[in-house]
Amino acid sequence: MSVELTCLFWSTLLALIYLSTQTFYRKAELGVLQDVGPRDNEQQVRGKVAGRADRAWRNFQETWPAFIALVVVIEFSGASDVFTQWGAMVYLAFRVVYLPLYLIGVRWLRTFAWNIATAGIAAMFVGVLI
Repeated sequence: MSVELTCLFWSTLLALIYLSTQTFYRKAELGVLQDVGPRDNEQQVRGKVAGRADRAWRNFQETWPAFIALVVVIEFSGASDVFTQWGAMVYLAFRVVYLPLYLIGVRWLRTFAWNIATAGIAAMFVGVLI
């Protein structure tokens, strides 16, 4: 399996961790009954950590499709190179770092982690082009 596909595989586990974290804090704040029904009157989380977990999950969802698309393009085009491989590893590593930084409220390092992860996506894009 290629480096990019391996990172995609592990990013799926990471997506489940982001989602589980968001769900755990949501249930802790709002209670299980809020989530077992049809959510016709859905409540929003108000707690700091629950809100951060929710925003982190939504943020992950904003970048993950681009990562998936690039891995697919790289695999089908045979464009794997040092840029795409390092880009995939950097994206995955810094998305791992991002979640705990966001949950504990570390401002600048969290933003730095997001920027580096996004730079990983950019490196993958460049690798496809060259």
